[in-house]
Amino acid sequence: MATYQKRGYKPKTKEEVEEQVHEESATAEVFDSLDEGATRTEAWVEENQKPIFIGIAVIVLAVLGYLAFEKFIQEPKELEASNEMYQAQNYFNEAIEGSVEKDSLFSLALNGGEGKYGFLDIIDNYGSTKAGNLAHYYAGMAFLNTNKYQEAIDQLEDFSSDDMMLAPLAKGAIGDAFMQLEQPEDALSYYEKAAEMKANDFTTPRFLMKAAQTAIALGENDKAASFLNTIEEDYSESAEAANVPLYLGMTKAD
Repeated sequence: MATYQKRGYKPKTKEEVEEQVHEESATAEVFDSLDEGATRTEAWVEENQKPIFIGIAVIVLAVLGYLAFEKFIQEPKELEASNEMYQAQNYFNEAIEGSVEKDSLFSLALNGGEGKYGFLDIIDNYGSTKAGNLAHYYAGMAFLNTNKYQEAIDQLEDFSSDDMMLAPLAKGAIGDAFMQLEQPEDALSYYEKAAEMKANDFTTPRFLMKAAQTAIALGENDKAASFLNTIEEDYSESAEAANVPLYLGMTKAD
């Protein structure tokens, strides 16, 4: 075992001389090993520097390419899609607010008019944009209002949103379409999804009530009562709350 020696200490005995030589040799071996490892690393880098630099260049180009795509392609396309959809939205709003020619206005909203795109054209030409996504919602609602229920379901299923209102309204509209197709089990499933999404004082009690009504029609009175009690307890100020006692009575009828 090596012994502690003060700086400047000179070995006196043969054993001490041999020990010092051994320690110096071990230290040299350590440094030689480190030098050898560093040399191997440098050699590996030198041999592989071309693929390394190519890999770095690919990553940099990918990042720059993405930023360029967003700036020079996607952003202008978003603006163009929004401008193109303006007329279709006008037709849709006129159909919702008006009392005559609803079907023709919804048709114009879907298929276009006055040389402008309809929602279906927006989907085909700008599907990757936010406007293209929103066009699925409008198209679904237009189909729903013109009694084309399967088409409505298809479009609304393709719509994706985190919006507090639009997300549950889209799910609930799919439930409405299934009800019209006489598929109440599917309708109930979507009403439940709509009621559970983005809880708020407008859509939540609305779809809880639709879920309760559908559950009663299916003979699922306990489930219906649960929906109705939630309205009564958590949404007592909603328009739906006024009808809760009536439907609760139905759940208790033999």
